[in-house]
Amino acid sequence: MDAFFYYFYNFMRSIFGHIWNVLVAIKDAIFGIFDVRYYMELFNTYKDDLSPLGWVAAIIVHILLIALLALFVFLIWKGLKVLFRFKVPVVEYEKMKDEVVTLKREIMKANYEKDKILAMKISELGMKADPDLLDTLEEVPETEGKSAENTNEGADDENKVEVVETKEKRFPRLSAVDLYYKNPDYQPPEYDNTITLEELCINFRNYAASRLGLYYDLEVMKQTFASFGAAKMLIFQGISGTGKTSLPYAFGQFIQNPSVICSVQPSWRDRTELFGYYNDFTKKYTETDFLKTIYEAHYYESPRIVILDEMNIARVEYYFAEMLSILELPREEERYVSIVSSTAANDPEQMKEGKIWIPNNIWYVGTINNDDSTFAVADKVYDRAIPIDLDDRAEYFEAPDTEPMYLSYKHMEKLYQEAKEKYPISEENLILLDKLDKYLIEHFRLTFGNRIMRQMKEFVPCYVACGGTEIDGIDFMFAKKILRKFESLGLGFIRDELDSLVVYLNHEFGNENMRISKEYLARLKKMSGN
Repeated sequence: MDAFFYYFYNFMRSIFGHIWNVLVAIKDAIFGIFDVRYYMELFNTYKDDLSPLGWVAAIIVHILLIALLALFVFLIWKGLKVLFRFKVPVVEYEKMKDEVVTLKREIMKANYEKDKILAMKISELGMKADPDLLDTLEEVPETEGKSAENTNEGADDENKVEVVETKEKRFPRLSAVDLYYKNPDYQPPEYDNTITLEELCINFRNYAASRLGLYYDLEVMKQTFASFGAAKMLIFQGISGTGKTSLPYAFGQFIQNPSVICSVQPSWRDRTELFGYYNDFTKKYTETDFLKTIYEAHYYESPRIVILDEMNIARVEYYFAEMLSILELPREEERYVSIVSSTAANDPEQMKEGKIWIPNNIWYVGTINNDDSTFAVADKVYDRAIPIDLDDRAEYFEAPDTEPMYLSYKHMEKLYQEAKEKYPISEENLILLDKLDKYLIEHFRLTFGNRIMRQMKEFVPCYVACGGTEIDGIDFMFAKKILRKFESLGLGFIRDELDSLVVYLNHEFGNENMRISKEYLARLKKMSGN
């Protein structure tokens, strides 16, 4: 081993000796380059022998060498400065990227606000109704002319609707809808008014399988069509690839009135993303597919589905808040959304004083993926909608070839109304629900609430009419509308109470019933750590 150590010592000494010699040589070269004293002595040796032309050449050469040396030092300094300036930690770099994205969103929002402010300013400076303007209102329907006249004669400022004069149509897409359906050649379809809700579930499932290659459990069909009878908004949630978007899309194909897919964007912050906005520079309204769908639904009886795809990639309560409030209004005739604050002679026919009525033959279906890139959906959204879980793909089954059909919204409403009258929740189950409500208040400080009870009383009869049982309908609504709220209670503190609730459900509803609720409670207990 001594020989090895001597060898290793001499080997490393040789390597580091050469490295040291290189560093010393570099040091000597640098100091040699900047050895002004040597250059001065060298110049003094030859200066007496220089001719006038030699003096000129020496001065020029020295200036060029000094400039070249200064440029070399400057480039090294700039390179080091750039290197250290852009050497940013990864965390800081990601933070800067997020700030840039945020700033872009704020700029977009500021542009929207700018357009609105400009529109308001021009409205204040624009023309008011005068005798010359009345000539332009001759083509307006009589009711609209009276409305404008009454407004200008003495209505309060808060209720005034400004009348503006425009040469071109402010809503070209909506006006095109008027022309299409007002055309004498347009013929509405012949609707099938004999189908039942149970047949609707079965036929649609077979159509999706035989014509589109999409397979769904019959139970999902029952839950979906029963939800249509209890709420105007549904939420399909679950893992990717289980058919959350394709199910409402397939229903539009089945009834031959294609569903409209609105792909939600992360930058959506307010209602203008859905309804559009007035562009003060073009003097036209930026019409969205969502707005056109709502307007077009005035002209036909077919149901229509609006799909808010990936709806929680932005905050739902921001861009959909107004629609949630409008759909909650008890009187359907009051469900108007304000589009513009003025009216013009060539505005669309179904627009009254800048407002559009939200028709009843539209349902809104949102799809949700719960991951790190999405926002949590607020309770106010879940309370107004009915969530349906699609956690796995349905198995293949042999389905008979089924043709599409024309379905009338009025016929669907009739079926739902008949179901609510024929299959109301039994008095026995209402008593059990009342006792369950009191149990939840005592142990979890949660209650059904009037809205959830109203939805349950409307959902369960429709679910029975679709081929389900009353207790299964109650089980579904209890799991999706009440037990879902448990996730925000702090599962670690209530895990013992979850076992007690399962015992309570077995005792009151029977061991064989409330299967969905018990599975959900087992999943909650697993999430709590036990």
